[in-house]
Amino acid sequence: MALVDIIMPQMGESIVEGTLSRWLKKVGDEVKRDEPIFEISTDKVDAEIPAPAAGVLAEILVKEGETVAVQTVVARLETEKGAAVSAGAAPSAPSAAATSVPAGSKSPAKPAAPPPPQREASPTSSPGRQQPPAPAIAASRSGNGNSFEDRVRTKSSPLVRKIAAEHGLNVASLQGTGIAGRVTKRDIVAFIESGVATPASTAGIRAGGGTPGGHSLPMPEPWAGDVVEPMSKMRALISDHMVASRHTSAHVTSFIEIDFTRVARIRAKKRAEFETATGQKLTYMPFTIKAVTQGLQAFPVMNSSVAGTNVIYRKQINIGIAVALDWGLIVPVIKRADNLSLSGITRALNDLAARARAKKLSPEEVQEGTFTITNPGVFGSLMGTPIINQPQVAILGVGAIEKRPKVLPGVDGEDTIAIRTCAYFSISFDHRVIDGAVADQFLAFVKKTIETFPETGL
Repeated sequence: MALVDIIMPQMGESIVEGTLSRWLKKVGDEVKRDEPIFEISTDKVDAEIPAPAAGVLAEILVKEGETVAVQTVVARLETEKGAAVSAGAAPSAPSAAATSVPAGSKSPAKPAAPPPPQREASPTSSPGRQQPPAPAIAASRSGNGNSFEDRVRTKSSPLVRKIAAEHGLNVASLQGTGIAGRVTKRDIVAFIESGVATPASTAGIRAGGGTPGGHSLPMPEPWAGDVVEPMSKMRALISDHMVASRHTSAHVTSFIEIDFTRVARIRAKKRAEFETATGQKLTYMPFTIKAVTQGLQAFPVMNSSVAGTNVIYRKQINIGIAVALDWGLIVPVIKRADNLSLSGITRALNDLAARARAKKLSPEEVQEGTFTITNPGVFGSLMGTPIINQPQVAILGVGAIEKRPKVLPGVDGEDTIAIRTCAYFSISFDHRVIDGAVADQFLAFVKKTIETFPETGL
């Protein structure tokens, strides 16, 4: 018999740790090769990790809920002699990641990037900001908190994030002495003891929730009969990202009503034929994605990112689709969506959504989005003001598609009331780089494209 180490895999080039959220096997259970053995959560994806070999689970070294660095041995398998697999050969992503992915997906994750150099505070930071006396920790130069260094530093230990929350600090605004610049407990304690103030504009989640003015609110206390549960890894990260986005982008939202009657008729007429030919269910979303990709080509600033005082205009159009899960939210990305036909978009959309719910996505499939669409309309919501998915500059919200009475001009010149299939669309955009006129022109373009969709467009 031989023992095989099971390690915490690296689920992407910027991932330095993972949280073991659930064991799917217990000590003494027989395990087949490539059978899911535990689940992990990172800031990018939840995934099931397969066993590197067949055998019996002999030892569990990391408990559920613990966060450990990549390459950490989390368990050991007892296998037949000769069947051992070294820790270095353990899979770096779920085996399901080898299944087909949308055109344009990247190759498997690369090794972690080298540690970033120490940097000085930005000359454009808030007035009156002081330099910390300790060189081990400094303000981040990035104004939008989306550099590689910021993403790595944000993934500090739960203890560090707890200390940061209690003191109204944003971990992403600090630079530490840990691996790849990660902020350690020693770093954040030294920073707090130094007495250096954190600007309100970069303050993160405070005790009980931070306010725009930078004032810390008291931590709420549970009352008798209340149930207290810790946030899941995914929920905590969503919380961090949403607050950071609000602090980063100047959010503005516009709305428009779109008539889907023509698309509804095309869908009703072609649905059976389409589903027979492709094996895919035809919903309204692929029509929306197709219209959006054309709109992004017509208005490139909607497909951009802000890097300090520079604007990066993305050549690739990678559409993120928000997928609601029982345990949170995830945004898989349809890569190079502008190169796909309606059937190609449908196939990619259905595949990604199904694998997101089954925890079968690879990290590459939730990265490099350039524009996001969220669809609260499936739950009956008429409209909303979604928060921008950083580092993007806009997000489209799709309301419920339903029949409504509309006033239309009649053939005799008199107005008439007709039943039309309609939906409200919203666009939340970053007013730092997108003017309201441009955002509204983009919405009008999407509206016209959907309302005049060609029947031959399938």
